[in-house]
Amino acid sequence: MTTVAIFGVGLIGGSIALCLKGKPDITVIGHSNRPSQVDKYIQRGVVDYATTSMQEAAEQADFIFICVPVGNIEEYIEKLSKFRLKPGCIISDAGSTKTSVMACAERLDFGGAVFIGGHPMAGSERSGVEAASSYLYENAFYVLTPSVNTPADALDRLIGLLSYTKANIVHVDAKEHDEIAGAISHLPHMIAVSLVNQIRGYNERNGLYESLAAGGFRDITRIASSDPTVWRDILINNRSVLLPLLQDWNAEVNKFVQMLESADGEAIARSFAQAGQFRNRMPERRKGIIHSTFDCYVDVPDHPGIIGKITSELGNSRINLSNIQVIESREDVPGILRLSFRTQDYLDQAIALLTANGYDVHL
Repeated sequence: MTTVAIFGVGLIGGSIALCLKGKPDITVIGHSNRPSQVDKYIQRGVVDYATTSMQEAAEQADFIFICVPVGNIEEYIEKLSKFRLKPGCIISDAGSTKTSVMACAERLDFGGAVFIGGHPMAGSERSGVEAASSYLYENAFYVLTPSVNTPADALDRLIGLLSYTKANIVHVDAKEHDEIAGAISHLPHMIAVSLVNQIRGYNERNGLYESLAAGGFRDITRIASSDPTVWRDILINNRSVLLPLLQDWNAEVNKFVQMLESADGEAIARSFAQAGQFRNRMPERRKGIIHSTFDCYVDVPDHPGIIGKITSELGNSRINLSNIQVIESREDVPGILRLSFRTQDYLDQAIALLTANGYDVHL
């Protein structure tokens, strides 16, 4: 029997638990310092057993996943080094920064246990164990950052266990991971927050900014609504990478300043074309470090019961609708529904069904 202990059974840890729970000869233990959370893990069926004792969970485990916030990971690693872990036990984490975590693990002695850094590059707009899903990591990248001293058989064992997530496992050096994650995730979050705060400042003088910024502006800045505490810890932890990236970003912005000052239309068009060509090469259906959205918009008449009719049609076809938003509904204009789905497949099915039933659907 293989025992897996998970510290932090929220969206990330809970999804790992659901991928493993019920698999042959695997027992999943969940840990939280709060008894109420332990009860919730059991009630929701996410784990086989849960406890408030970190030592109890750790010393039974063949695999340990640390899925707590980035700011707490090193504290957990240090505590684990003081326990009597099983010989051959594999410890991994799920943090989005890796250099400091690997440095912390490498200076500690785990006895016969092995630490291998990890980062499942998938997420959701929701958080907590309630949002956990056994499908979260399917077709996503799951990065492992083994050190030069990591035993090959330990790495193989971890990859074997993670195969239940159906993720694409890749090996990356910790420093390289932080540089790439900084550029494609951490920097965009800072830009989104800065842009929203810029518009927030304008809105204090003129409330029309907020009114007219709906729709596309809200979509392209949605990551600005991410958890402030989580992102505080991530950005501070990865600041040595992010400071040069911000300097590069300022240089890119200054290019636009120069193009506008000189009214260089050709350079502006070339900049858009180059960006478009690179962006179009990116795979649309593969999960990335910033979670994808699968939305469509439906123009509907303002008739009683129309929303219920649409949701019933989707439900009867077993198409899982995750969220619905009425963007605009007045007597003098058609209503607009924003329908959100968990996967591209559900979105494709919904578009086909609604189009066939005469609705005007657009992306």
